[in-house]
Amino acid sequence: MKLSIITASLNSAHFIERTLRSLDEQHYGDWEYIVVDGASTDGTRHILEKWKERLGDRFSWVSEPDTGIYDAMNKGLAMATGDAVGFLGAGDTYFDDITLSIIAKELQKRNVDAVYGNLMYVYPDDTERVWRYWRGSQYRPGIFSGGWQPAHPTFFARRSCFEKLGNFDKSLDISADFDLMFRFLEKHRISSYYVPRTLVKMLAGGKSNGNLKNIFIAHRNIYNSFRKYGYSVPAFYSVRRLVPKVLNMIENYFSGK
Repeated sequence: MKLSIITASLNSAHFIERTLRSLDEQHYGDWEYIVVDGASTDGTRHILEKWKERLGDRFSWVSEPDTGIYDAMNKGLAMATGDAVGFLGAGDTYFDDITLSIIAKELQKRNVDAVYGNLMYVYPDDTERVWRYWRGSQYRPGIFSGGWQPAHPTFFARRSCFEKLGNFDKSLDISADFDLMFRFLEKHRISSYYVPRTLVKMLAGGKSNGNLKNIFIAHRNIYNSFRKYGYSVPAFYSVRRLVPKVLNMIENYFSGK
């Protein structure tokens, strides 16, 4: 099973090599890596050129203006040739060197359309220091109404799902990843399996969680997704999403993680 991994980058020279090394260290060999760069001016392209020589045909990249991260991800999807596709942020890494082996194994063993797992947020200046954990669970119908969603960086879906059900809705800006997973899992009920282990280490401080304004925009867009697919917005939905995050951060603080 061939896996396609897509990264959208912009001026990521300080972080992108972490992600490239993470791919290069994987024991599983049947993958392709695609970087869609938004015309960076900080040396990112020089790094990508260097790694193209190292990784050869398994690595493809373009650098050109785009309208945002989801426009870049959609460009990457158009380039992808794998049986299943996942997305990894610039600077994010797989948890260990057998992560892709586990993802491919579970997709084949369970014969499902998608797999996902747990996520570890880490500090950008010390990736061994944990900021917060995102622990997943198995999807069941209606669970999105309780504030649940898979951790998108851990989410791999068969390429046929994107071809049949569509790519990212660029109009939703911050929350197009939620919209896509909601559409795949809740609206169209693709088959899925939750892998009960950490799959990705993600740098803390992403766009949707970076400040209160972006958190508000993200929640507004999520409400739009519910309505778009004919679902009513659950009562106290924002509280249901935010409380677990706060409790998890408190737990990590007092545990010294």
